[in-house]
Amino acid sequence: MIASVRGRVAAIAPDGAVVEVGGVGVLVHCTPGTLAALRVGEETRLATSLVVREESLTLYGFADDDERRIFELLQTASGVGPKVALAMLAVHTPNALRVAVAAADVKALTRVPGVGPKGAQRIIVDLKDKLGTPEEAVSAALNGGSAAPIWREQVHSGLVGLGYSAKDADEAVAAVAPQADAETAQGRAPQVAALLKAALRVLSVR
Repeated sequence: MIASVRGRVAAIAPDGAVVEVGGVGVLVHCTPGTLAALRVGEETRLATSLVVREESLTLYGFADDDERRIFELLQTASGVGPKVALAMLAVHTPNALRVAVAAADVKALTRVPGVGPKGAQRIIVDLKDKLGTPEEAVSAALNGGSAAPIWREQVHSGLVGLGYSAKDADEAVAAVAPQADAETAQGRAPQVAALLKAALRVLSVR
């Protein structure tokens, strides 16, 4: 497997870039976000995933190793090939995908071209325990602190990552705060996935 490429960017196209590696121009298919950070003539390093088919070898490139990992995990879901997986990362960041799957947010996943409601539901079922925890949750766990600020930050970040405005996210967080406070009063840590689902319901009726 080709895990990464490093070299000078020789050309950039709408769906990929040519990176010169050891005198060879390698075509790497990338998301628009990854391509936007590249400059012709400058050195770059891309994490890559090689997809082997009977009739072709296609290299996909990503800004970092986490994007590559999510790209490969997405393809373990039923009906998701490399093109759909790349489209998902073009629409959502890795953390936004983690949040969408954890919250069973079909609406967010169907924003991806080629993913319908049934496909989104299959993705949620197949990837529920595979994508891991959003980085905000990991950071909060490492840094400690009170429960309320942690869940507020996680839910807010998740909503913004799914495309909602900061104002809408603030209002949704405020709307679900009583639910979190009730859990805290009973000695339980607020469940971020449940709060995120509740916040999405609040936004869906507006």
